[in-house]
Amino acid sequence: MPELRMVVCCKQVLDPEASPTAFKIDPATKRMTLPSDIKPVIGQYDEFALEAALRVKDAAGGKVSVVSLGSKLVRDVIKKTLAVGGDELILLEDPAFEDSDSWATAAALVKAIQKLGGCDVVFCGRQSSDWDAGQVGPGIAELMGWPLVTLARKVQPVEGGLRIEQVIPDGYQVIEVPTPVVVTVTSELGNLRYAVLKGIMAAARKQPVVWTPADLGLEPSMVGAAGRKLRLNRLFQPVKEARCEMVVGETPSEAGANLAQRLRDAKVI
Repeated sequence: MPELRMVVCCKQVLDPEASPTAFKIDPATKRMTLPSDIKPVIGQYDEFALEAALRVKDAAGGKVSVVSLGSKLVRDVIKKTLAVGGDELILLEDPAFEDSDSWATAAALVKAIQKLGGCDVVFCGRQSSDWDAGQVGPGIAELMGWPLVTLARKVQPVEGGLRIEQVIPDGYQVIEVPTPVVVTVTSELGNLRYAVLKGIMAAARKQPVVWTPADLGLEPSMVGAAGRKLRLNRLFQPVKEARCEMVVGETPSEAGANLAQRLRDAKVI
């Protein structure tokens, strides 16, 4: 069984486990922020995707390249991918990448995969932990002309491809797909393994490769805000209001009758 070349797409996001009261929205820039003392994290579904690739590597060998796109990426955060077993880390890092939508992100990631010399499998999380769009993985598959398997809960290497357990509404189905292929991974696969001391020390010695849009042959108009296909009109925190009305009566039966009448008036019953 030949060793597989795997690329895992990982995104740095605001920590979704932070207190809801800590999140602030700037309506002018249409961005969400957290206090500087709360570090960003790797998206949870992207961690599941990395674990899927590492399990394939454990079973049949191969190489795991991690690609992350963004601006101001925190090295201590993103280098976790190396500490747990990733072989190399490619950062698409430049202010021009800021405010990329799913389309611009997928297009840049495809250019990076091609610059790496291609691969056999691209792993992505089923959706990001911030926008929850679930479009980057399918976008990569579409742009590369590769088959796509979504919602993978288990991935195993087999001769000529992968055997995948795919989550469906009433359980899961087992399919086999040849490579090259794009796979999006869901939470049922299980959490990312912990980094051991040896891995942490090895990651500290490795330096990520940084590519700009120019390195990928991308014009400024193709990335970031300029390359967006989606227009964000407004970003806001919804205001929730509640109103309580007490329905009373001289007796419990009268209170019940008044309540029933009030519900009829409101067309609830």
